[in-house]
Amino acid sequence: MALKQSPDSNLHNSDLHIVILAAGAGTRMRSSLSKVLHPLMDKPMLQHVIDTAKQLQPKDIWLIYGHQGEQLKACIQDPQLHWIEQAERLGTGHALQVLYPSLIQQAKPQDKVLIISADSPALSVATLQQLIQAANQYPLVLLNIYLNDPTGFGRIVRNAKSEITHIVEHKDTDEEQVNIKEIYSGIMLARVEVLSTCLKKLTNNNSQKEYYLTQLIELCFAENFSIGSVLLQESFEARGINDRLQLAEMERYMQRQAAQALMLKGVTIKDPARFDVRGNIQAEQDITIDINCLFEGNIQIGTGTTIGANCVLKNCRIGKNVTIHPFTMIDDADIADNAIVGPFARLRPGTVLEESVHIGNFVEVKKSRIGKKSKANHLSYIGDASIGENVNIGAGTITCNYDGVNKHQTIIKDGAFIGSNTALVAPVEIGENATIGAGSTINKNAPAEKLSLARTKQMTIDAWKRPKGKSA
Repeated sequence: MALKQSPDSNLHNSDLHIVILAAGAGTRMRSSLSKVLHPLMDKPMLQHVIDTAKQLQPKDIWLIYGHQGEQLKACIQDPQLHWIEQAERLGTGHALQVLYPSLIQQAKPQDKVLIISADSPALSVATLQQLIQAANQYPLVLLNIYLNDPTGFGRIVRNAKSEITHIVEHKDTDEEQVNIKEIYSGIMLARVEVLSTCLKKLTNNNSQKEYYLTQLIELCFAENFSIGSVLLQESFEARGINDRLQLAEMERYMQRQAAQALMLKGVTIKDPARFDVRGNIQAEQDITIDINCLFEGNIQIGTGTTIGANCVLKNCRIGKNVTIHPFTMIDDADIADNAIVGPFARLRPGTVLEESVHIGNFVEVKKSRIGKKSKANHLSYIGDASIGENVNIGAGTITCNYDGVNKHQTIIKDGAFIGSNTALVAPVEIGENATIGAGSTINKNAPAEKLSLARTKQMTIDAWKRPKGKSA
């Protein structure tokens, strides 16, 4: 489910440059995988940030990389990105200093530079648009948050006129500053003229000997550039991710956002805490989704459909008033209106169910089209088949579609009745309104309107006696 605001067709920020900071080592992840490539909703957290940046339609997007840069380039292959290596990682301010020579070749003094972190995947287009709008008035704009407990965070310090003057780290706060609850989120937007004036004045007079981007605030104030701020109401939106615990917390936050978006569109989700989407859902009204369902890829669901508990749906289209019973798996299938599927059914890629088809428990369908009102209700396998309308497939029926080398097709015409425990050895065709007797193995075409059987003769051996075990 897309969490970010949909792009406005009229939105185009030709004076906006977006910088994504992705050079950090992320050691607290304790992983050989780059921190920003760890997945959220089945997509690298960095990709979430890039996708949001693209929706703003900027002039360009710059990705500053360093640690595990080759991993990033192998995973994120996007021709719209400009890659800038921060070979020596000397802080966030240094990252902008490394970028500046390339940026200034394409930017004008009044252009805007939005600086965001690669580990803030929940940022919304709406929030960033507020920063962009505020930058029409202020040369530097900060995204700020109020926290009841700001322990560990840098405080926003304002003067008597309520102007932002600088940021003070928690360990450096005095008795008055320690009670400040307004903190800096780590996201800012600066005009190019601010960067041109202040970046070269950054110093590394700190215990880490790094150049911090936050020093821009005090330098900007000293140069008489006015500083604005946008207050973020939902603090989790700007939260960064540093370890696997925070990764899991962000996953649940983003899943809740996805669930809320669906519920506001008229979808009933029985328990949003037990709902997972790893893609995009296009959902109509009056859909009901039970607990522990997983949605992957691109999914369409029609009005009135009910999805039972513990189902997995991937890249599929579900029509109107469809009932999907619990423990059903649907992958790259197309299900028409009023169909019933499951429980414990599996629809594999290439499956097409027409209107009012019934696929029951422990039935597997692969690369087959099943016509209107046809039924396979129990314990069957249908593969590489074309099945007409009003066909009944009895329990235990299988299409023997694979000869060890090639796949072959089974054709079952309208109105046919396939008895239980039947093996249809493809290639084979069952004629219209044909009946196949239970327990048959059919390897020749069965004519229309006829009963076809293929059984061995039943015999009773009168003289036979059941063996007895040896006495102890």
